[in-house]
Amino acid sequence: MSTQTGIQTPACDIRPAGELLRVNDLQTEFKVEGGIVHAVNGVSYTVNEREIVGIVGESGCGKSVSQLSVIQLIRKPGRIVGGEVWFEGDNLLKYDSKGAEMRAIRGAKIGMIFQEPMTSLNPVLTIGRQLTESLELHLDMKRKESRKRAAELLNLVGIPSAETRLDDYPHQFSGGMRQRVMIAIGVACQPRMLIADEPTTALDCTTQAQLLELMLSMIEGCRGSLVLVTHNLGVVARYANRIYIMYAGKIVEQGLCRDIFYRPQHPYTVGLLNSVPRLDEERGRRLVPIEGTPPNLIGMPDRCAFYPRCPERGEQCRLQPWPELEPVEGEGHMARCYMRAGRAEE
Repeated sequence: MSTQTGIQTPACDIRPAGELLRVNDLQTEFKVEGGIVHAVNGVSYTVNEREIVGIVGESGCGKSVSQLSVIQLIRKPGRIVGGEVWFEGDNLLKYDSKGAEMRAIRGAKIGMIFQEPMTSLNPVLTIGRQLTESLELHLDMKRKESRKRAAELLNLVGIPSAETRLDDYPHQFSGGMRQRVMIAIGVACQPRMLIADEPTTALDCTTQAQLLELMLSMIEGCRGSLVLVTHNLGVVARYANRIYIMYAGKIVEQGLCRDIFYRPQHPYTVGLLNSVPRLDEERGRRLVPIEGTPPNLIGMPDRCAFYPRCPERGEQCRLQPWPELEPVEGEGHMARCYMRAGRAEE
């Protein structure tokens, strides 16, 4: 099928089965000089087996923090203050973030590709050591065996002369190659779920497409699930089964890919779609930006956080608390908006 972005989106080969991850009312905050930043404010979502889920929103909306919270990688002054993260029947938040149970989950069962490979890769360790570390820890491989597997992984992600490059350092790789190394590290132990946080940031379009296809093929190979965290609607249009739209620490809309792109119910989702270039539009069409700026997450009012920027806001939106997610037309399609009913009837 095609989307409003003009990108062809054939049905994904990955078919969801049973539930793998369930996040309930996740809350993460940061205590700063001016007050408390509610970065993740009651987020709930699910990821099924062999499913690709997209989490979309502007910078600062809480999408990356929500994923770091899942694997308990929140650093001070941040802390997880509430919620549950159920993975394979266990609530991960009951474990000590530095304990053996969480270390056994990270990398082995839940892999993560971080946003900035240059800052995520250790500059004083060779690429080979950073690859073999998780193999030796989680798969109990010996040094020689893990090094052989590390070279195989570099070959799989398209890095030539893999065996000789194991002894190189991150600064000796280009941006695209460092991102390929991050993918290799993320899938090294064939995790049940891979979280990719802005995996194509600052890369050219050709490299973006190559890396996304590479991630998809490697996840298919180990029959895993993929969570794509991105602001790029074209990426999720092409790959995601389901999409969650985040704004100001909350999910404001969720649903199947086709519902989000063809029947958006929240004004913020509509604004995101209108601000993306479309291949099916006539030349000269001007993009429609979302007016205003994201809110300050310190001391926010109880009403809808999108109210100051919303072109469809009404008196109810100003006076009433931010509404809960409620079902709209479509399988699993939900929106957090008082105006959605009228929009659904149009």
